[in-house]
Amino acid sequence: MKQFPTSQVLNNLPKQFFASLVKKVGEYIEAGYDVINLGQGNPDQATPQHIVKKMQEAAADPVNHKYSPFQGHRYLKQAAADFYQREYGVSINPDNEVAVLFGGKAGLVEIPQCLLNPGDTMLVPDPGYPDYLSGVALAKAEMVTMTLSETNHFLPNYSELPSEAIEKAKLMFLNYPNNPTGATATKEFFEETVRIANQHDICVVHDFAYGAIGFDGEKPLSFLQIDGAKEVGIEIYTLSKTYNMAGWRVGFAVGNSSVISAIELIQDHLYCSIFGGIQEAAREALTGPQDCVADLNNLYEKRRNVLIDGLRSMGWDVTAPKGSFFAWLKVPAGLTSTEFADILLEQAHIAVAPGIAFGEQGEGYVRVGLLTSEERLGEAVRRISELEIFKK
Repeated sequence: MKQFPTSQVLNNLPKQFFASLVKKVGEYIEAGYDVINLGQGNPDQATPQHIVKKMQEAAADPVNHKYSPFQGHRYLKQAAADFYQREYGVSINPDNEVAVLFGGKAGLVEIPQCLLNPGDTMLVPDPGYPDYLSGVALAKAEMVTMTLSETNHFLPNYSELPSEAIEKAKLMFLNYPNNPTGATATKEFFEETVRIANQHDICVVHDFAYGAIGFDGEKPLSFLQIDGAKEVGIEIYTLSKTYNMAGWRVGFAVGNSSVISAIELIQDHLYCSIFGGIQEAAREALTGPQDCVADLNNLYEKRRNVLIDGLRSMGWDVTAPKGSFFAWLKVPAGLTSTEFADILLEQAHIAVAPGIAFGEQGEGYVRVGLLTSEERLGEAVRRISELEIFKK
C-alpha cells in the first residue's frame, strides 16, 4: 500500500510516553503476572450515580439528538460560573468568561495555537504534564522550562529565569495541585505570578485539573481567587478528576474574556460542540450534591497515608503529596528513574512512571498513582520492601 508522508507539524510532535508504558505493562499482564498498575492517571472509581442518571435521562431526550450550540449550552456555562462562586468566591460572567472544553487536555493544547505565532516564547514547568509540549509543537512556539525543585516546594523561582526569556514570553503554564509532584501553590506564589504577568504582559494558564483534591484539611487555591488574576489569565477545570468523569471528555476554561473568545473561535473550526446529554450531566455534577467530592478526597487521603506510611516504615525517605492523586518519590541512590521503574515492574510487578517522562528535572523521581485500593497499595509496599535494593 502506498505510504503518504506526514506533515512536518506531525513529525515534530513529542512522543506519547504513556502509550509505551501501557504497552509494556500490558505485556506483563498478558504473560500472567499480577501487575499493580500505579503508572497512569486514570481514576478508578465510578462516576457518581446521580450524574449517570441525569445522562441516561438526557440521552433519551430528542432535543439532545440534534447539534448542540457550537460554543456549548448557556446552562453549562452558568453552572460553571455558579460552581466558581460557590467553591471559590470568584465571580464569573457566563456569557464571556467561560468556554466549554472537550476535556481539559483539549484546552491546554489549543491555547498556544490561539495566542502564539511561530517562534513566540512560552514558559512551561519542568517536570510537568507531558501534553503541554503538544501545544507548543502545534503552535511552532519556543519553550523555556521553569524548574520545579524540591528545595523550592516544587514552585517555579521566577528570579532564576533568564531575563530575556521573561521579556519575550507571551504565555505561561502552571498546574497546582501539581502533576507529577503533588505540590500545592501558596497565595504568595500566585500573587507573585500575577505581578510578573502584569509586568511582562504574559498570559497565565493555570491547569486546575486536581483542584478538588487537597489533603490535611487544606483546600487547594484557585488562581482566580487572587486579586487581578482574571486580568492576566485563565484557569482550566476538568470534571475528569473531581467527579470521576475522565471518559466523558468535558471541562471548561474560565477567566480573561479575550482568551475565552480565542478558545471559542478555534473550537468553532475544530468541533461541533459536545453531546447535549453530556452537557446536562456536567451541569448536574457542578450544581448537584457535592458529598461525592468530599468522599473521593477522603478516599485518596486514606490511600496516600497507606502508601506513604508504609514506605516510610521500611526506611524509604519519601514526601507525602499535599494534593492530586499522585506521589512523587525519590529513587534509591545510584539508579535513574527509568532503571528503578524497570526494577519495580520486572521484579515486583508494580508499574510506576519514571520521572524523566515529565521533563529533565523529573530525573531522580518516580510518579506513583493512588488509583487502586488501600489493600493493593499495601501489597505494593510489601513487594517493594522485599526488593534487594531496600535490604542493603
